[in-house]
Amino acid sequence: MVRRTAAMTVVVACVVLGIKYAAYTVTGSVALFSDALESIVNVVAGLVAFWAVSVSYKPADDDHPFGHTKAEYFSAVVEGVLIVLAALLILREAWGAFEAPRGLEAPVLGIAINGVATVINLAWATYLIRLGREHRSPALDADGRHIMADVVTSVGVLAGLAVASATGWSVLDPALAALVALNILREGWKVVAKSLSGLMDQALEPGDDARVREIISGTAEGALEVHDVRSRLAGRAVFIEFHMVVSSAMSVGDAHVICDRIEDALQEAFAEARVLIHVEPEAEAKQVGVPVL
Repeated sequence: MVRRTAAMTVVVACVVLGIKYAAYTVTGSVALFSDALESIVNVVAGLVAFWAVSVSYKPADDDHPFGHTKAEYFSAVVEGVLIVLAALLILREAWGAFEAPRGLEAPVLGIAINGVATVINLAWATYLIRLGREHRSPALDADGRHIMADVVTSVGVLAGLAVASATGWSVLDPALAALVALNILREGWKVVAKSLSGLMDQALEPGDDARVREIISGTAEGALEVHDVRSRLAGRAVFIEFHMVVSSAMSVGDAHVICDRIEDALQEAFAEARVLIHVEPEAEAKQVGVPVL
């Protein structure tokens, strides 16, 4: 599902790029040109995301015993860099239009054409963000958020062009392009920052972390204590580790039964959970860990 969606993202980006470029050629608007230029970034970013998602689903091997799930973070970083590059190119075009402003041709037709592309982007971005969250895919989530930012800027561009067409203020066109570029820079920074955080083994969100602790507490019957619970994200994979204290008289087999029960519950809640449990005798109890029922 995730790989097929990543491939479809490239197709959608190409369609939207064609529509937006048509709107630019009809009007000659530098603001619409900037909108189309960002769609080129969407196409390239979609290709990178497809590559990263494909790599992330490769099974673990001798060189990568923990899998390849972090590949998606590299995709998101590349996308952020491309976004910044697109913003700089747009600023250059906007500056040229400020120096030599020109009137718009067929603005109503151009706005209508670009509006179609914006609706397509809105629907696809909403779908990507939802799927990215469901499957814990940083690549799809970053792609969806980038396209959603594109939707916001497109709406602003269309509104501004409508005003420029009605008033004849041609300076609004490059001004809008510059605002689009600044917004793209902001979004690019957010994408890069979030991806770098993931590469640094970021912990689970507070809500998910609380859920992990609740599951452990509810399934660790027979253990005396659980402490030093830690988690980290690696793309869609979730690594969870903790120490579990049991009675010194408990057999290895009985302790193993408890571990299996906890692991099964965590893997049911987090599909890509990798659980590591360190079993300790009661002398190691800290009495500050997760309460055991």
